[in-house]
Amino acid sequence: MNTWLYLTPEGAVQPCAQWLCCLVSASNERSVLSLADAAKQLSGQAVHLVLPMEMCGWLRTEKWPSRRRPDAQAIAFAIEDQLSEDLEALHLSIGLRDSQGCYPVLLLNKQRFAALLALVAELGIAVSVVQVDADRLPHDQAYGVWWLGRWLLGGALDTRLAVSAHGLAAISPQLPEPICWLDEGFEVLHGQAGAGPAINLLHGEFRRERRRFPWSTALISAALLFTLGWGSTLARSHFFEDQAQRLSDQSEQRFRALYPEQTRIVDLSAQLKALQKQTRISAQDTQIARLLKLTEQVIGASSVEVQRIEYRVGDGWKLQLTAGSFAELEQLRERGQSSGLPIRLGSASKAQDRVLALLTLENRP
Repeated sequence: MNTWLYLTPEGAVQPCAQWLCCLVSASNERSVLSLADAAKQLSGQAVHLVLPMEMCGWLRTEKWPSRRRPDAQAIAFAIEDQLSEDLEALHLSIGLRDSQGCYPVLLLNKQRFAALLALVAELGIAVSVVQVDADRLPHDQAYGVWWLGRWLLGGALDTRLAVSAHGLAAISPQLPEPICWLDEGFEVLHGQAGAGPAINLLHGEFRRERRRFPWSTALISAALLFTLGWGSTLARSHFFEDQAQRLSDQSEQRFRALYPEQTRIVDLSAQLKALQKQTRISAQDTQIARLLKLTEQVIGASSVEVQRIEYRVGDGWKLQLTAGSFAELEQLRERGQSSGLPIRLGSASKAQDRVLALLTLENRP
């Protein structure tokens, strides 16, 4: 819904901030106030400004020979002989072609129109559309309506007029029949049926300026963002490359310290895996050799039986043994000490006629 601001004809003589006007809200509530007070009430809200017909002239062209819509210059040449002012001083606004093939034209002095727009802009009133009150009457029939202290004539009539009650009495004999006369024009201007297709005067040199998207600024911003993003990516790339090189150098130094015999480094990762594999195999061989030494030199020379063998990294070999007596276990411990193996006996217990014990071959060199 739109908000409408109707200017009264009295203020057109000397436009100022105290120009009386009629403000019609989006909910069709009316209030008569000065132009300055209307600006305060609107608080920057855009309005449809409606000029009094007294500020404008209205003409119709002859039936246009072509169905193609003519440009403003062609219309101006067609009506130039009907004008009372210099064509260059007038702002011409052309309406839609009517049923008779003619084009309606609203005329307004450019200097006067510019001064009016400057006044409302100075007061802070944002204008989206400018129309003329008599041109807003519906086109379904001829209308004569009372609005803002005078009679408006228009609609299906071949004219647009604003006349006083005395003036209407003078021209009534020349008016065609029938005409829909209304003592209150608000209903046809803002009723459910709505107003007619009025001409908008904001065109040409008075066209409402639209905020254009600042493409140049957008392109510069996009380029700047791309440059910043690319620079950030490049900086991160250099940082990670430096970190990777530093870690590689540290790894190579540690590798040489652990394996000084490796004088030539081709693939550090592959060489390290191969050496670690060899170390694990060597460690496994060493542990098996220690177990064989234990069974041959310590356990094999006794009547002790091995029930279970288990190896744990960090703990060494664990053997579950059964012996005929505690004395046999003591002899086994003495042979282990004599062999130099780090063995330890523990958890000895008596079960029926056998003695159970746990022998640990500790994982020490």
